[in-house]
Amino acid sequence: MKQLITTSLTIPLFILLSGCATDAPVAPSQNSDLNKISNSNGKAKPGLIQKNLDSWLKNEWTPTVNEDRKVQKKYMKKVDMNATNTSNDREEKYVEDKERNFTLQEYVDKAAAYLKLHPSDEKDSHVKKLGNMPVIGK
Repeated sequence: MKQLITTSLTIPLFILLSGCATDAPVAPSQNSDLNKISNSNGKAKPGLIQKNLDSWLKNEWTPTVNEDRKVQKKYMKKVDMNATNTSNDREEKYVEDKERNFTLQEYVDKAAAYLKLHPSDEKDSHVKKLGNMPVIGK
């Protein structure tokens, strides 16, 4: 009896698994069913957080940090603008030095330059607001 149950379960299992093994393997890029769900060849659109971060970097961080004299002298290259400028005025311009490796100290210096011009507002801090709530804080 035990052998009959084992045999009756083994045969359908063998037929089921052998049917799966007969399909030809297809590369993921050629799999039409997979491409309907998630097209890896398509261009990914940036989400809301990425768009906000990109605009903040472009409009706030980069102009603020690049105008700081300490950051300019330490991490940027000076470009002489007299070649294109016809007047006698000495104009200096600093550009990002692409050949230099990025360091953590550079980020700390740039963050200090940014926070010097954009100080955080303690009274509007979420930590302070949570601390003043009766159940959580005081």
